Order: sequence, then structure tokens, then C-alpha cells
Amino acid sequence: MLNRRQKHILLKFFSMFSVVRGYNILVIVIAQYLTANYILAYNLPIRQVLLDINLFLLVLASAATIAGGYIINNFYDSEKDLINKPIKSKLDKLVSQNTKLSFYFVLNFLAVVFASYVAFNAVLFFACYIFAIWLYSHKLKKLPIVGNLVSAILTILPFFAIFMYYKNYETVIFVHATFLFLIISMRELTKDLENIKGDLLQDYHTIPVVYGEKASKIMLAFLAVLTLVPTYLLLFKYQIGYMNLYFYASIFLLIVFVAMLWYSKDKLHYLILHNILKIILLTGVLSILLIDVSVILNRI
Repeated sequence: MLNRRQKHILLKFFSMFSVVRGYNILVIVIAQYLTANYILAYNLPIRQVLLDINLFLLVLASAATIAGGYIINNFYDSEKDLINKPIKSKLDKLVSQNTKLSFYFVLNFLAVVFASYVAFNAVLFFACYIFAIWLYSHKLKKLPIVGNLVSAILTILPFFAIFMYYKNYETVIFVHATFLFLIISMRELTKDLENIKGDLLQDYHTIPVVYGEKASKIMLAFLAVLTLVPTYLLLFKYQIGYMNLYFYASIFLLIVFVAMLWYSKDKLHYLILHNILKIILLTGVLSILLIDVSVILNRI
């Protein structure tokens, strides 16, 4: 049985885990390793990739930077989140703002330290990444279109670090990245629709606030149609093994998404749409294992 002090520490831990969205970071770490193993360095033995200390340090630097990004984003969005996410906000407030900021600086410092063991270029990359996240959280996220584009780019950048490390410039990688960018852009716009009430009250000039819900829905439908371009290329122009099942499933889910979109009117509807896109992203990470099962087995 936990005593009062132990319960307090446990609550603080869960609060901090909620602030840095530890579950998201875990998914990104897994995604980075799967991308390195089965897309960027598919010609190397799996053991060699998994035991690569430089890759490990780049993944650690990415995780620390992203965690710091969630903290600074939480710091600037604290008032808006009281409206849009009241339950999560109560949990997040168990840790003081000063403590959060202390963690923010420590995490960013660790990210640079980890990167310094890899290369000076890695230090420059993560220094710019940290600054870009701060600028987005402080200023850019309040701007329509710009905020959405920057957010999508920042989400993809951890994979860019791995991409630059392995220097694999095959066209199929850029096609995968385009699909990912479009889905993330849709998720960001859907989140804006979901949080329109808090954004309006806190003077965030997001796309739904500035241009309205109808225009936002048209943009979402257009982005959904655009995803068909990289999907078609991946299905019929490149060899992706059983991962084609994932893209067929994604087409189905996007059709459901667009159909539901036009009937969506409140926060609950947009939350469901947001979760559909989350499912596409999460299953996309796991489906990397299906790219070419025979090649994977031969590399083990």
C-alpha cells in the first residue's frame, strides 16, 4: 500500500508523463528504428542497425527535443487547454510551471549533448529544431496555414535526422514522406476544428477561426484527395510488399473520414475524425514491418 508521499510522487510522475506525452514519444522512437531498419538502411544487417550507437544517440536527442517541445507547447497553451482539455489540464497542473521549464531546459541541453557525440552537423540540426519548436509554440501556431504547415514539418523532422545520417536518397522515401506529411497536415487541421472554441477565446488565428468550418472541411477533403497521389505511386510504382494492405486500408479509412467530415458539427465528431487519422498514423508505423517479409527474415 502506497503512503501519502509515494502517491504524491506517483501523481507528479503521471502529470509530467502527460505533459511530455510519453506515449507519443514512444511511438516516434519505435517509428525511427523501424524506418532506419526497413527503409533507410534496409541493406544492412538488422543487428548492425540496432546496435549502432550513433543511431541510438540521434533517437535519444530526438526524444529529448520532442519532450521539451511538448513542455513549451503546454506552457504557452495552458489557458487554452483549460477550455479544450479540462481533464488533462488538471493533471498537467500537478507539476508547477517552474518545474516544467526546468525540465524543458534540461531536456534541450541533453539533446545537444547526445547530438554532439554524433557530429557537429547533428548539433546544428537539433539546435535549429529546438529553436523552431519554441518559435512555433510562441508565435507561429497562432497563424492560419503557416502554423499548420510548420507543425507538420516539425513532426517529420526527427525522421529527417535519421534520413541525413544514412544518406539514402531513393525516391520511394520521399513518396512515403509526402504521404506522412499530408496525413499529419490533416490531423493538425482536424485538431484546430476540435479546439475551435478555445482558439477563438484565446485569439488564436487558426484556419477554422479565420476562414470558418466549411472552408476547413473543404481543405481537409482536398488534402485527403491529395493523399491518393503518393498512395497510387507506392501501390503501383514501387515494391512495398505486404505494406500495400496498409495503403488499401488507409484509402478506406480516408473515405470514411471524408464522409463523416461533412456531418461533423461538434467537438465529439471532430475527436472521432482525429482518432481515425491517429489510427492511420499508428498502423502506418507498425506496417513498416510488412514492406518485404522475406528480406527481413534473411537479414536477421
